[in-house]
Amino acid sequence: MKLPAMEIRVVCEALEQPLAEFFLDLAEAGDEKYFHPHPLTHDEASKRAQYSGEDLYYVIMENKRVMGYAMLRGWDEGYEIPSLGVAMHPSVRGLGLGKLLISFLHAAARRRGCGKIRIRVYPQNTHALALYKKLGYRFESEQGGQLVGFITL
Repeated sequence: MKLPAMEIRVVCEALEQPLAEFFLDLAEAGDEKYFHPHPLTHDEASKRAQYSGEDLYYVIMENKRVMGYAMLRGWDEGYEIPSLGVAMHPSVRGLGLGKLLISFLHAAARRRGCGKIRIRVYPQNTHALALYKKLGYRFESEQGGQLVGFITL
């Protein structure tokens, strides 16, 4: 049996519709409770697909379907330390793809000469929190009900 190919891609115009469908799936699953860097709407997918700037937006694809979405943002606003965000499609959670995307973002940040990454996570989001801690994030404070952590690359 031939397995479907997976690839990590920069979010671009060609991915607007698959990204919009992914955002809809996340919204329908109630993921906005924990993942809300921006609205999970078709309009926002369009904005991400048209984006040009210093921040980084990626997806992991399988058979033209978005399985995960990842970002490093904050550079556009002048921050030296970017914030990481990752969301996985409910159908692929627990397969290690989130860890893969985070490792990819770490490499992308290092490539840019970035030595540190910031992350925020709700303490109730126990699976994500455990993953971030396992990857080396240290949580130092709380902001708006979320733990704020950093990793030195």
